[in-house]
Amino acid sequence: MFRLLVEKELRDIIGTTKFAVTFGVCSVLVLLAFYVGTRNYEVSREEYEGAIAENVKQMEGLTDWGQVSHRIFLPPQPLATLVSGISNDVGRTTEVETSGELRLENSRFNEDPIYAVFRFLDLEFIFGIVLSLFAILFSYDAINGEKERGTLRLSFANSVPRDRYILSKLVGAFVSLGVPLLIPILIGAVLLPVLGVPMTAGAWSQLGLVVLSGYLYLGVFLTLSVFVSALTERSSSSFLLLLVVWIFAVLIIPRTAVLIAGRAVDVPSVDRMNFEKNRFTAQLWQEDRPKLSEFVQRGIAVQRGGGGETDMMQWMEDFQDFMNDLSDVREEKFDEFARRLNEDRQNRDMARQSLALGIARLSPTSVFSLATSNLAGTSLALKARYLESANRYRDSYAQFIEDETGRKSRVSITFRTGQEQEEPDPIDPYEMPVFEYGGPLTRDLIGGSMIDLGLLALFNVIFFTGAFVAFLRYDVR
Repeated sequence: MFRLLVEKELRDIIGTTKFAVTFGVCSVLVLLAFYVGTRNYEVSREEYEGAIAENVKQMEGLTDWGQVSHRIFLPPQPLATLVSGISNDVGRTTEVETSGELRLENSRFNEDPIYAVFRFLDLEFIFGIVLSLFAILFSYDAINGEKERGTLRLSFANSVPRDRYILSKLVGAFVSLGVPLLIPILIGAVLLPVLGVPMTAGAWSQLGLVVLSGYLYLGVFLTLSVFVSALTERSSSSFLLLLVVWIFAVLIIPRTAVLIAGRAVDVPSVDRMNFEKNRFTAQLWQEDRPKLSEFVQRGIAVQRGGGGETDMMQWMEDFQDFMNDLSDVREEKFDEFARRLNEDRQNRDMARQSLALGIARLSPTSVFSLATSNLAGTSLALKARYLESANRYRDSYAQFIEDETGRKSRVSITFRTGQEQEEPDPIDPYEMPVFEYGGPLTRDLIGGSMIDLGLLALFNVIFFTGAFVAFLRYDVR
């Protein structure tokens, strides 16, 4: 009996125009998302390699490491081709100094603002917006539509158990919408390595879970549609109600969550942070000015006292050591001040994020978005991971500069004499340590997405239970 009910549901859906339109549109969008994603990855890869080459080229011919302007770059993420997340919002370039704070610059949207207006076509958009709407169109009249057409009474003229009937509705709708969708997804997956996107075993696992989360999300709106259809008498009423729910889930709840969290938790702006740091730096310089003036007066006294070149050279060496000592003390004080300031802002920001994401998870769309971006490695954690890798690299770079120059700072004070000096050899940029982005492990990404995958499964269970209970009380006459 259950098999016959599922087959009937499949025939009713597959034979309709909306199935043909849905399959055609989804196939084109999925294949387009894979193709455009691979092309974007290729372009990003070329830009990344070109930026590295240009960074090295700028160092050619330099003879002093103090003249070097060194930058590091965030490499493009393979799965960002399918789930962009925040990968285009995060700055991809960082200028590395031996001290101070690192800043992320030159995001994709900063360089190409047109992408910020229309965003990218990826799997998150296709599942989150397009397929959720198609799921509603497939099932908004699953129960009340049958009653309006008179087929519901005809079905229950036979001894059909209600639990099997409602389950067949869900299974038939899911199979008819989900199985054909696998065809373009599999074709697109084949295109990834063919078009040059490096896919490791871990990346394939992540992609598989992205698709699984998409199907769970699809199931949420299918079960929700059947649930609402079993609660209402007319299909037009269920469609309007589902459309309102979709608008709230996709558009209103995520944005409202950010708005509420922003009002509830005060986080100082970046401009305010920079103002406080600059003011503290100026204060440190004011504290060092008397010491610096005193040391300079000693040099003037040496010069006026008829000190020879040897005395002046000794004073210059002492002055260099003195400046380095002052710089070390200032840097230590500034680092402590910046650490406390950044820690306070980070704690506030984390509290705001936790509140915003907690509220946003009332929407299955937000849960799906968080799950897929986490699995693709393009979630909010991407910025933190990049900064962590950049800070580790800065430590090794500072040690390299100190080993090469004998000083921590790249800035030095030189004293030229009338004697002809030997021209120094050019520096070798390839001697510098190579920056490596410490990307996340697959098991960490999968583990971090389990909560959201579990929530999607919970939404399915809740709405299926609601549909089952509502249909038990439904008047089929």
